[in-house]
Amino acid sequence: RVLSLELNKDRDVERIHGNGINSLDIEPVEGRYMLSGGSDGVIVVYDLENLSRKPTYTCKAVCSVGRSHPDVHRFSVETVQWYPHDTGMFTSSSFDKTLKIWDTNTLQIADVFHFEGTVYSHHMSPIATKHCLVAVGTKSPKVQLCDLKSGSCSHILQGHRQEVLAVSWSPRHEYILATASADSKVKLWDVRRASGCLTTLDQHNGEKTKASSEAANTAHNGRVNGLCYMSDGLHLLTIGTDDRMRLWNSSTGENTLVNYGKVRNESRKGLKFAVSCGCSPEFAFVPCGSTIAVYTVFSGELVTMLRGHYNNVGCCVFQPNFQELYSGGKDCNILAWIPALREPVPDDVSDK
Repeated sequence: RVLSLELNKDRDVERIHGNGINSLDIEPVEGRYMLSGGSDGVIVVYDLENLSRKPTYTCKAVCSVGRSHPDVHRFSVETVQWYPHDTGMFTSSSFDKTLKIWDTNTLQIADVFHFEGTVYSHHMSPIATKHCLVAVGTKSPKVQLCDLKSGSCSHILQGHRQEVLAVSWSPRHEYILATASADSKVKLWDVRRASGCLTTLDQHNGEKTKASSEAANTAHNGRVNGLCYMSDGLHLLTIGTDDRMRLWNSSTGENTLVNYGKVRNESRKGLKFAVSCGCSPEFAFVPCGSTIAVYTVFSGELVTMLRGHYNNVGCCVFQPNFQELYSGGKDCNILAWIPALREPVPDDVSDK
């Protein structure tokens, strides 16, 4: 189904944003409601289900935090995420230096966290049962952990030297966190340990050559601005401004050396890319200019380029229940990419 993804002529997503779209998230409970966050600070909740039951339909906006809302973000919303366990709550973070916790039903703020610098990325663990920590990457090299239970920034992870552009909790171990920074490094942390990070990923796998001695333990030769765990948590994909994507064994920290070729990356901030879930083989969906490049994760093959946006793609999200993809771009559009229906192959019996 993923190999036959195409821009769907029968499904539209209602156009609400008047500015570029930076982040999309589909709630994991039903896979029905989608959040979007835009450069104008606006947040929209969409219902992806076809309520009209007609073959051609529009995914309607259920509600939105618009420019006139008293608590709207003042600047660009960079990340939106549903609370992983139910749709009653969602989170958003912005260049206005805040992380906001929202009550979905009333669209009121339940809590707000303030930071000293721009917020690039935040993430809640999809599996945690013993903690309610939100990891936050900001202009500061320190990774902040905000506790939803106590409402305080409980502790700080120190080790990066420059701004933290992407953060992601492991979908396998609830205390393991990956962080990517402009200092070319990707670090894995066990947040129960105060002493520092577990490991710093090294693209050369510890082989010191003359070329790599000055760049010890770097994941990329540029800013690392995107990371994404595979759904089983065994591997981690990273993307850097060196136009490279790398696949890492997340338990050993080893670079698997899968070659994806040149992965064009012009983003100066966090890059929101997605991976498939429950497919064989698994795929990565990477915004690449105004297209989305689809790679086979473990072989490195560029399978196809999805073309349809009129401007740069800002983010994409995978809907695993139906193997669908949604993407948002600077053209203010959210596009739905749906597997094409195959013509049934006639069997010989019916021909006779």
